[in-house]
Amino acid sequence: MLRKSLNFMPKRHELQQCAYSSKLDAIREKLREGPGLGDFISEDRPKNWDDYEGKLKREKGESGRLRLPPWLKTSIPTGSKFSALKEQLRSLKLSTVCEEARCPNIGECWSGGKNGTSTATIMLMGDTCTRGCMFCSVKTSRAPPPLDPDEPRNTAKAIHEWGLGYIVLTSVDRDDLPDGGSTHFAETVREIKNQNSEILVECLVPDFGGNRDSVETIALCGLDVFAHNIETVERLTPFVRDKRARYRQSLKVLETAKEINPDLITKSSIMLGLGETDQEVEQTMKDLKSVGVDCVTLGQYMQPTKRHLKVAEYVTPAAFERWQRAGAALGFLYTASGPLVRSSYRAGEFFVAGLLRDRRASGV
Repeated sequence: MLRKSLNFMPKRHELQQCAYSSKLDAIREKLREGPGLGDFISEDRPKNWDDYEGKLKREKGESGRLRLPPWLKTSIPTGSKFSALKEQLRSLKLSTVCEEARCPNIGECWSGGKNGTSTATIMLMGDTCTRGCMFCSVKTSRAPPPLDPDEPRNTAKAIHEWGLGYIVLTSVDRDDLPDGGSTHFAETVREIKNQNSEILVECLVPDFGGNRDSVETIALCGLDVFAHNIETVERLTPFVRDKRARYRQSLKVLETAKEINPDLITKSSIMLGLGETDQEVEQTMKDLKSVGVDCVTLGQYMQPTKRHLKVAEYVTPAAFERWQRAGAALGFLYTASGPLVRSSYRAGEFFVAGLLRDRRASGV
């Protein structure tokens, strides 16, 4: 609508929002110049994946395993930085989801990659989960070892020594604890912030059985990003995730965190290649957007061991690019979509860090 008054002056908050939008566009532009799929793939591999002639999808009734396509092959992790980081984590009795979930990007992240900055996603509350999802290689038990009371302090110490500006904390599910471990999680965030109030903390949390008090404990502990993964489409959830992890419950957890603390950036992740349809993926993205999720990541499911679910399909890089465009069209602040993209994705963290610092500076 055109303004009819020549004397119209924009309101202060409108000017702030305009400036904020311009800065957001600048961050997106900088991100386009930053790390992408190519940063995880060595130079000697072909770039035209459309010419790949291997089988990418198991047909109905087939039980064999698909061969890994070239765009998912990563190098064996080595190097002094990788070894040093591993040694420090062991000395402090810390676990990482990078190791426990057998992340394909561990070599890139731990060795520092092209920018020389090592990163790791710390997994709190031990390395034993009370749930048994069919996609996850983390070991399970109905009665895991008790929590380490020194873990929050040791975690903060390690992060302080690394000198990072952005850290991701995640955890196993601890259904054996009355609060699901939310108090322990929150204490770790506060220890980190006490050592460095400027560091940005993302918490990739379990669903805490849908307990609102536990979600509130996390949402108000001083974190900057609240992440909880929907993992897969609604139809496949009972077959892919533990029976206690329900699709609608995960949506409610994300909605509740935003309701309790509207300033939080919320984030979720979807695995592809489990037998979902395009329509189901699109609906999942719409469901996430409807509960206020700001950022979404989409990556390829990779079978961690022979005991876990087989890959139904290897999704091509071109298809992942289409999902990235779909996320932008749905209005997510940021969509990271690629075969090797995981919940903790460095390009995504780069974007969110820029967004959060911009918010602080502009007061929006």
